[in-house]
Amino acid sequence: MAKDPVRVLVTGAAGQIGYALVPMIARGVMLGADQPVILHLLDIPPAAEALNGVKMELVDASFPLLKGVVATTDVVEATTGVNIAVLVGGFPRKEGMERKDVMGKNVSIYKSQASALEKHAAANLKVLVVANPANTNALILKEFAPSIPERNISCLTRLDHNRALGQISERLNIQVSDVKNVIIWGNHSSTQYPDVNHATVITAAGEKPVRELVADDAWLNGEFITTVQQRGAAIIKARKLSSALSAASAACDHIRDWVLGTPEGTWVSMGVYSDGSYNVPAGLIYSFPVTAANGEWKIVQGLPIDEFSRKKLDLTAEELSEEKALAYSCLS
Repeated sequence: MAKDPVRVLVTGAAGQIGYALVPMIARGVMLGADQPVILHLLDIPPAAEALNGVKMELVDASFPLLKGVVATTDVVEATTGVNIAVLVGGFPRKEGMERKDVMGKNVSIYKSQASALEKHAAANLKVLVVANPANTNALILKEFAPSIPERNISCLTRLDHNRALGQISERLNIQVSDVKNVIIWGNHSSTQYPDVNHATVITAAGEKPVRELVADDAWLNGEFITTVQQRGAAIIKARKLSSALSAASAACDHIRDWVLGTPEGTWVSMGVYSDGSYNVPAGLIYSFPVTAANGEWKIVQGLPIDEFSRKKLDLTAEELSEEKALAYSCLS
């Protein structure tokens, strides 16, 4: 029996990430090859013509799973009845802008989207915030959509997680699918902590720790971390544009694992509402290792944290606390 379509909202849909993301969703990459979808595409009025062009291309691509496209600049129309919201639209930092200016712009965007989603989205809506500052934008959304459970609001750190997997696979010259259980702790910013202390590689002789196979702690504690932290900037330098393809792919991975579940024995990184696990202050949206089943995520508990890691976890939590204070100051 055919499944009912799932309504998926993508904001900033005429932008680079949106343009890479919507065909992936329409092809079943996000929700599975048997799940029909109706895409809701939202962008700002100056992008209306480009947004219509994206809709035309979606029609022209004849995706069998795509059962409808709503392309609009109206936030109420865009949010009505949606089951999943991928919030890519935000205000980017421009030259000469202070962090507080950017935060203020994003606070007002996420405040208005929060109230529209709360009033018009389907019950049990799942939200993924992609636009930076992603963790704090997700926190603002939570504040202004109190009826959406905090468990249903997340931010994207899967891109960083995938980047970490990629770096290990390149270093060891192995398939990326053979590496698992890296962790991104904290903020989707240059303070994030890519952690391989619990990561393993599938080998012919069974699973082996990444640290043992790499056998170079100086690289793992130094260049590996900074490469993952600064990968976005390196891509901008190379492409003269930000990373859209990999961000779109990571957004699909994030939602797919959340909705359909993580493989047995594997965890992924998600920015979620902290409950105080690993001594991370409660009330921040912070990236943790999680597993998911039946549409619900759970923080992986009981992993030993060494002194080097503890400092990194605390540093990124400190930055998130500062961002939170800055965002709240923009509300007054």
